[in-house]
Amino acid sequence: MSINHLRHAQQRLRHIVAEWPADPLRPSLQLKTFLSALADHPALSERAVAATNALQKNKVSSRVPIPQTVLRPASMPLHYVRLKEGYEKSLKGIGRPWWKIFFNVW
Repeated sequence: MSINHLRHAQQRLRHIVAEWPADPLRPSLQLKTFLSALADHPALSERAVAATNALQKNKVSSRVPIPQTVLRPASMPLHYVRLKEGYEKSLKGIGRPWWKIFFNVW
């Protein structure tokens, strides 16, 4: 890769990193930090930049939809619904009471 292509790839990746959202649950471990370090790597490729862009824009899930059998497994149909609710509540600082954890009540 020539110097101009490398600089262009670095510039595009830095632009993607600037728009990348921060992870509120793990402030000490950010994907943004890794991607900004990757922008300085001498072997940065256009494929890596294109993959990062696709990941940010969620292009894969729009091309390949997730079937309902995966989203609602027969053994535990509400698993991902509860997982999403737990994530949203944890962002607000709301935890499950000890008795719900002890008796496995959702």
